[in-house]
Amino acid sequence: MRYDFLALGIALACLLFSSKTTEGSTDVFTQVSAGSFFTCALTNGGTPLCWGFNDDGRATPPAGIFQQITAGDAHTCGLKTDGTLACAGYNGFGQAAPPDGTFRQVSASDMYTCGLRTNQTVACWGSIGYDEIRPPDGTFSQVSAGGSLGCGVKTNGNVACWGDLYGKVTPPAGTFLQVSAGGDHACGVRIDGAVVCWGFNGQAQAPPPDGTFSQVSTGATYACGVRADDAVACWGDNFYGESTPPAGAFTRISASDDHACGVRTDGTLACWGNNSYGQSTPPGSQPTPTPTQAPTAVAIPTYAPTATNAVPTATPTGPLGIAGTVKPPPSGDDADPRASSEDSPLQPVSYALALAGTLLLAAAGWHAARRWHSR
Repeated sequence: MRYDFLALGIALACLLFSSKTTEGSTDVFTQVSAGSFFTCALTNGGTPLCWGFNDDGRATPPAGIFQQITAGDAHTCGLKTDGTLACAGYNGFGQAAPPDGTFRQVSASDMYTCGLRTNQTVACWGSIGYDEIRPPDGTFSQVSAGGSLGCGVKTNGNVACWGDLYGKVTPPAGTFLQVSAGGDHACGVRIDGAVVCWGFNGQAQAPPPDGTFSQVSTGATYACGVRADDAVACWGDNFYGESTPPAGAFTRISASDDHACGVRTDGTLACWGNNSYGQSTPPGSQPTPTPTQAPTAVAIPTYAPTATNAVPTATPTGPLGIAGTVKPPPSGDDADPRASSEDSPLQPVSYALALAGTLLLAAAGWHAARRWHSR
C-alpha cells in the first residue's frame, strides 16, 4: 500500500508541474511600494494591486482609483484622485484611520502613517511610542515615515526628522530634493544629486556610494537608489539578496525590511530579496495554468506483497545504523492518524528534510537576532 501512495504522489506531481507555465503581465505600472512581506503597486489607470502576505488584510488594498499607494508593516494607505486618503489592513494603533481633509502625499510605516496636506503641513497618526506622530511645524514638500522616525523635506530644502533617537533625528545640513526614513537610518538626495545617509550603521547602510542619484529608498538595514543613468545601486545588508538589484533602467524604487521592488522605464515591475511569502513575485511573474492541453492519464502501478518485496519482520538495521524490530502497523481504533515513519521506505528522506529544516531555522534565527541587535 505504501508504494501505491508513493506512486500516486509522483504521478500527481508530474501532472501539476507539466501543466504550469510563466506568462507576462500586460499591466503598466507607475508606482510601487514594498511593505513587510507584501508589496503594492499602482497601474497607470490608478488601480492598486497588492501581493504577498495578507494577514490582517494588509495585501487587500482599499477600493477606488488612486494617484499614490504606500505599504507599511501591516496596513496600506492610498491617496485618491480627489486628494482624500483611504487605508486598509491592521489598525491596532490607529495607523489605518487617516484624518479628514485633502493631501498631496502619504507614507505608511510600522505602527503609524504620515501625510502631506494640501497646505503643505504634515499630519501623522497611529502609535506615539517615540513621538513619531508629532512632526514639527512648518511647510514641507515631501514626507517619509520610517520604522520609528519620520523625516521630511521642508519647502526651503532643509530636512527635518522627528521620533526615535540614535542620531537619526539629526540630519545633515544642506538643500535636499528627497528624503527616505528607514528602520535604523535615513538617506536623502541633495540638490546636486549626491546621496547622504545618517543614523545607525551596523550593516554599512549609512555610507552610500559615490555618484548622482534621482531617488533613494531606505529599508531596515540597507538602502537602494536610482542613479542618474536609471540603474539601481544598493548597499548595506544583503542576507536575502536585498542589496543585489537586477540590471536595467528604472524610474523609481521602494525598499522594505528585506526586499525591494522597482518600476522599470517600460512600466514593468521587478523585485528582489526575501520572497518567503511571494512579496518579490509581482503580478505576471507567477506560474499560471496552461489551458491548451488536458492532462494525460498516468497509470498508477500497484504492488502486491511477494517474496521479493515483502516487508521484513526480522531485526533490520535502521538508516542510522541502529538495530531494531519492525513492528506491524496498528489498525482499527488503535491506528494513529499521523503518518508513522518506523517502517517507511522514505525514512532517510525524512531525516534529510528534518536536518535541512533545522539548519534553515537556525540561520533564520541568527539573522533575526542580528537584525534585532542592530536596531
